[in-house]
Amino acid sequence: MELHLTKPICFFDLETTGTNVASDRIVEISVLKIFPNGNKESKTWLVNPEMPIPPEVVEVHGISNEKVANEPTFKQLSKEIYKMIKDSDLAGFNSDRFDIPLLAEEMLRAEVDFDMKNMVSVDVQTIFHKMEKRTLGAAYKFYCDKELTDAHSAAADTEATYEVLKAQLERYPELENNVKKLSEFTTRKQSLDFAGFIGINKQKEPIFTFGKHKGKTVDEVLNAEPGYFGWILNADFPLYTKKVLTQIKLSKLNNKLS
Repeated sequence: MELHLTKPICFFDLETTGTNVASDRIVEISVLKIFPNGNKESKTWLVNPEMPIPPEVVEVHGISNEKVANEPTFKQLSKEIYKMIKDSDLAGFNSDRFDIPLLAEEMLRAEVDFDMKNMVSVDVQTIFHKMEKRTLGAAYKFYCDKELTDAHSAAADTEATYEVLKAQLERYPELENNVKKLSEFTTRKQSLDFAGFIGINKQKEPIFTFGKHKGKTVDEVLNAEPGYFGWILNADFPLYTKKVLTQIKLSKLNNKLS
């Protein structure tokens, strides 16, 4: 079953120096862009992360420091990558919790104003876990009856994720073949930032989801403790979280002035 698309969707996968969204870097990114007419465009980039790749991580994806030493940095590639994805929705395997947050961090570090306002995302892993609770290799075998022989190659993982989503639509008639509906189905919880530090309460107000102010609205915390905003900006939080919090604060100031 092919996807019903009203705009392009980009399946993508990252290989990285580690799993810390705020501090780790991309070493390989592969994008498979599917157009509403069924055409495909794919591109894979090796990236110099400008930091050492730990040996235990090299063992997982096989991308060594020597392999990327002469490759462009993410900042050098950022505009080309963003041009490919900016008109599209996004999809991946565990993408909502890892790939999209890390991609956003890299884009913001490269001074590309990455935003998801006009995009939705579909996390194929969430569909799989809600329906079958397995891993990508098992998902590929289960849905497509194929072995994922080149796992942890970004290009192979990206192509497999695309094939798994199409097979999931075939298998589960209750899944609507609509990217927005798939995005809603794969969204675990509502949050304004990718990392989930700023959530939304039942009254649709931004709230903190961590620490001593967990569950409190951003407004009440910033009113009672103005220095908390500065602490977050200077602490080791993801750049996108800081961007969202700044937007909330600026919006509040603008409302006061208007």
